[in-house]
Amino acid sequence: MMAIRTTTTRTTSSVFGPSADPTVAPFPFEELVQAYYDCRRSKRNSASALAFEADLERNLTQLYDELLAGTYRPGSSICFVVTRPKAREVWAADFRDRIVHHLLYNRIGAGIERTFIADSCACIPGRGTLYAAQHLEAKIRSASQNWSKPVFYLKCDLANFFVAIDKRVLDRQLRRRIDEPWWRRLALQVLWHDPRANYTVRSPAGLFNRVPQHKRLIAQPASLGLPIGNLSSQFFANVYLDALDQFVKHQLRCRHYVRYVDDFILLHESPQQLNAWLAEIEAFLPTLGAKLNPKKTILQPVDRGVDFVGHVIRPWRRTTRKRSVTEALRRTAASSDEDLHETANSYFGLLRQASHSQKDRAALARLILKRGHTVNGALTKTYPKR
Repeated sequence: MMAIRTTTTRTTSSVFGPSADPTVAPFPFEELVQAYYDCRRSKRNSASALAFEADLERNLTQLYDELLAGTYRPGSSICFVVTRPKAREVWAADFRDRIVHHLLYNRIGAGIERTFIADSCACIPGRGTLYAAQHLEAKIRSASQNWSKPVFYLKCDLANFFVAIDKRVLDRQLRRRIDEPWWRRLALQVLWHDPRANYTVRSPAGLFNRVPQHKRLIAQPASLGLPIGNLSSQFFANVYLDALDQFVKHQLRCRHYVRYVDDFILLHESPQQLNAWLAEIEAFLPTLGAKLNPKKTILQPVDRGVDFVGHVIRPWRRTTRKRSVTEALRRTAASSDEDLHETANSYFGLLRQASHSQKDRAALARLILKRGHTVNGALTKTYPKR
């Protein structure tokens, strides 16, 4: 399908790039080079990355000069749809703009993340899905005194999270957290850039129709929504929800709490206390412009199993979600011989994160052996056919 460029005119806050003091640059050129290397780790083979790398020195120098002069403007984005685990609209910034996102994050990210509570996960170094699952399992063991007494959990999910983030609230949060004026203005420029003003479509219309209208960024007013797919959006989302984390920990005084992006869990021995906290959270969220998805609010005993970040935590074991195991087996079986090695090993890596995964890894190994490939004795790796 040919790419279609669409331009939309919208009324947005006008945030221009920061200009630097000509005698004192806000950052050395080496920081931009490091941001480039960080950015290309997972995007080196994209068309925009290859185009940028073709004349790397000139492009980096030009970008550096634009940032210092205050003439930098974000470019075009690519909009497409991913279908797993469900249809979602993704907005990918141009490679050049992604370098700026990394530059910004490298400078301000660590300092802001140090103020986050330890129970905040996702898009923070060392705090991925495995950290979140293990952290919640430790919380459950602590609250239940090693599964010796009943404990309940309240699981909540924010409705239409990324497309519902209020940029006006986030603007105020970033202004309070970033002391240096130059970096503050760059952060606000990235925040208020509207990718819908200049983008290229890379998925057929039929796929976009699979995304509900209320979950599409294109359908939101200019003051709402962050584009899924950018490092800046992931970081900004954590800044946005730090207010919720602080509220739960310091106002509600909930000892056992874990959040991964917009999914969060509270633990307590009393379901009545959890219901009371739920009411207070529902009253607090409108101050952020957010609300809960009532269809995904769950309150039940932990010994029935807690489904979180792809893991299911039950007494004395943590397993991979059945749907993920089924998908792993299905995709491995459908892989070509050329792709099977890479596909299977990625799923072995996923399954081995669970503390009790022997049965699931054995099922994957049997499927691989039937295809004529070999598997190591620990059932953690497969090898290409000789």
